[in-house]
Amino acid sequence: MNKYVRLSVIAAAAMTLAACGKQEQPAANQAASAPAQAAGDGAVVKIGQVSPMSGPISHLGKDNEYGAKLAIADLNAAGVEIGGKKLKFELVSEDDQGDPKIGTQVAQRLVDAGVAGVVGHLNSGTTIPASKIYSDAGIPQISPSATNPDYTKQGFKTTFRVIANDVQQGRALGEFAATGLKAKKIAIIDDRTAYGQGLADQFEAAVKGKGAEVVKREFTTNTATDFNAILTSIKASKPDLIFYGGMDAQAGPLAKQMQRLGLKAKLMGGDGWQTPEFIKLAGEASDGQYASSCGVPRDKMPGFAAFNDKFKKQFNTEVQIYAPYEYDAVMVLVDAMKRAKSTDPKTYLPEVGKTGYTGVTGKIAFDDKGDIKNGAVTVYQVKGGKWEVVSTVGGEAAAAPAASAAQ
Repeated sequence: MNKYVRLSVIAAAAMTLAACGKQEQPAANQAASAPAQAAGDGAVVKIGQVSPMSGPISHLGKDNEYGAKLAIADLNAAGVEIGGKKLKFELVSEDDQGDPKIGTQVAQRLVDAGVAGVVGHLNSGTTIPASKIYSDAGIPQISPSATNPDYTKQGFKTTFRVIANDVQQGRALGEFAATGLKAKKIAIIDDRTAYGQGLADQFEAAVKGKGAEVVKREFTTNTATDFNAILTSIKASKPDLIFYGGMDAQAGPLAKQMQRLGLKAKLMGGDGWQTPEFIKLAGEASDGQYASSCGVPRDKMPGFAAFNDKFKKQFNTEVQIYAPYEYDAVMVLVDAMKRAKSTDPKTYLPEVGKTGYTGVTGKIAFDDKGDIKNGAVTVYQVKGGKWEVVSTVGGEAAAAPAASAAQ
């Protein structure tokens, strides 16, 4: 019998290596090769985290991972007890490269690793296909950043998000463009991803509803860097405003090329490029441009100041966008475990939907689809090399201080 057991272990190891090929797993992933033990005996509880940690938006992926790492560190420092047992939490981090196919592969890897819950993915295009895998496994998934409405429209009981969706974001941007900026002629470009195209569609519906004319609708890809042909075509239409649905890796060069071609139109977009990286990439062409973020301004977040201090001290960098939401998503999972007195996904999953939690970003509660209630959207403009708040729609300020990991 021992002989057969040894052979089975060797075979399983060989299969794992074959599945991974020659790609070296990051250090954070190495613990994923063995399923987590049952939390009832005081063992480690694994929390999965997925974001694009390589590729053009790896700075955003690392930002998310840092938020999760900080949450895990705070939980372990607090000595959390669940069901009478003091537990240790461990982050199992995966890189989906922003690719839907890889997203489903790493999702299955996390399921096989025995994670108790998942925070991620970052992109809507990876979050949506991966959500089916988590749903089939009965594992709660909270995205800190995926804004496409389709994510929570699938009817899965396992899907949640701690950020406003693109219906809310597109409407806020569209109304601001048409009424706040009084733009009459608008051109729209999107990167043809679930996020970029989805947000552009919502924006287009909103501006048309306010009487503005969409004079051009163009598309590119999420890896493009040359937009001269598209911008030359758009320039002939003389738009007041150009909307770009996509990420900062493209929005930065796009702004520079607009300036080079003499386009006087303002550039506007969503949370995918309301980042310090956009300003860095666009340089002086960033000045005066507009973008939104799904949430209240940081100075209105009840726990951001303390979070930001710890973040900078730990990682020696500034927050990009979603790290505070990633932190809160981890805390929401553990808060549900505490209330259920269990880390078993089947037991604590119903408690996630009943969440009433005040975190770094504010009050978190979910509707029956898993969307955050009272999701806020804030519009910003670059002035003097910094993003400054223009207006906020929705949300509610939290009167209570941010919840502590020790609670």
